[in-house]
Amino acid sequence: MSLWQSAPKLAGAIAVLGLVCAAGTAAGASMYKWVDDQGVVHYTDHIPAESVSKGATVLDKQGRSVKTIDPAPTAEQRKAIEAEAERQREQAKVDAERARRDRALTQSFTSEAEIDVARARAMSTVEAQLTTIDAYIADMTRRQQDLEKRKAGYGAKPVPASLDNELASVNEELTRQTALRTQKKEALVAVGKKYDADKQRWQEIKLEQDQAAERQRAADAQKASAPSAPTRAKSAASGSGNTTR
Repeated sequence: MSLWQSAPKLAGAIAVLGLVCAAGTAAGASMYKWVDDQGVVHYTDHIPAESVSKGATVLDKQGRSVKTIDPAPTAEQRKAIEAEAERQREQAKVDAERARRDRALTQSFTSEAEIDVARARAMSTVEAQLTTIDAYIADMTRRQQDLEKRKAGYGAKPVPASLDNELASVNEELTRQTALRTQKKEALVAVGKKYDADKQRWQEIKLEQDQAAERQRAADAQKASAPSAPTRAKSAASGSGNTTR
């Protein structure tokens, strides 16, 4: 259909809109602009139930848009909305946990020196455990060597079962202690990294606090230096009273 062919219908629609708005004004009720399934625009004082989900525009008495009723979200949009809501919930959990850890950190330490002392104490504890394990491994290794020497002394003769059992027990214990030593070495590295991270975060928090305090001091100073409303009014009045003779 050409523009010239649709012109009469467009003019009719405009006329209908004028009548609808006039009727709305007379009745004192809001009007709605909505589109049906065929794409036809309607102006009525209510929206059919089957078209509510498609959205509409609320018009005032002069036919001006005052509110937009958004269409119901599609399945894809609902999925995206739910995903975003879930992301925000997870982020809120992360933020809450970070805030909790920050509070614990600032409540536990009042200076970097205190963090260094705690770090040294924690590492010293693990190092002492490593020293004990190393001494035990050395003792068990000597025991293992002694049992293997005794076993070798039997040559072709049958080795007593008690000797074999004791040697197997020592070998098993050495394996266990070696694994434990590896764990403690890893723990020592982890302790160092933890306190290094705590110290860095403590420094960041302290810097943020100092910057916030500096901004507050600047705002207070600016507020204190600004003339009050009565003073400004008095100055303005005094200025207006001076006339040139």
